[in-house]
Amino acid sequence: MPANVEIKARIPSAEALLPRARALADEDEHPQLIHQDDTFFQVPHGRLKLRVFADGAGELIHYHRPDAQGPKLSDYLITAVADPDGLRDVLERACGVIGRVVKRRVLVLIGQTRVHLDQVEGLGDFLELEVVLREGQTEAEGTRIAQELLAALEVPPEALLGGAYLDLLSEDATPGP
Repeated sequence: MPANVEIKARIPSAEALLPRARALADEDEHPQLIHQDDTFFQVPHGRLKLRVFADGAGELIHYHRPDAQGPKLSDYLITAVADPDGLRDVLERACGVIGRVVKRRVLVLIGQTRVHLDQVEGLGDFLELEVVLREGQTEAEGTRIAQELLAALEVPPEALLGGAYLDLLSEDATPGP
């Protein structure tokens, strides 16, 4: 099963961090702009989301990942979806929707790491690193790569977050005292 080591951090500006990420990227790498609309469904284990892209293509993604701060191992399965709107209706009816996350993502590849510079509607700007583990590579190796990249991007440890964007949106929607 595919796995990666993930780190998420709140950053002041995705646009301001882009030049640093590009400087570290592979020589022929060009940032890719991706618009994503993720709908999360109620499931008994892990998280299930339907991701729809600006061109109407979709993916169904199931993953397990702890909500701890800092590096964390995530295992996942992804399948392409031909009719994401129809599938959203079916899954909403069968499972129930727990939330939606809409974001503008800039993807930069640095070695085996997917660097996401995200602007999330209702939340702000974030950095997400996904170190895609190779066959036989350990979580510790992925964590080391992620931490080295965080340092190179000058992202301080206090910026690290646990959980998912969906959790942060839920926290922001919770009324205060």
